[in-house]
Amino acid sequence: MPSVETTSAASRPLQTKQDLLDCLRSHADKISAFGVERLGLFGSFVRGEQDAESDVDFLVTFKPGQKTFDNFSQLASFLEDLVGRPVEIVTVDALSPYIGPHILKEVEYVDLAA
Repeated sequence: MPSVETTSAASRPLQTKQDLLDCLRSHADKISAFGVERLGLFGSFVRGEQDAESDVDFLVTFKPGQKTFDNFSQLASFLEDLVGRPVEIVTVDALSPYIGPHILKEVEYVDLAA
């Protein structure tokens, strides 16, 4: 499992959407190592409504054959350590037919290209 340096955001939670996007881009290779094809941000950070208690919401698409429990749980742990906040991860195929369309309208994808 890729590790996060001890100077990660865990000691200083990221505060803005831009901080999150920059941090995620700088760790794109580690994120991709979990089999991630696409990673999107949605929720309070995208809407500019985050506060000190906000979690970070991610929409993830795994590469074919890479959507495993281990990859999912290790990605969640890695992202929590990285951003210094609790995270919620949802896969596209797990989206509710009721809230899914709203998430898909606001999601901002992170460029994971190396």
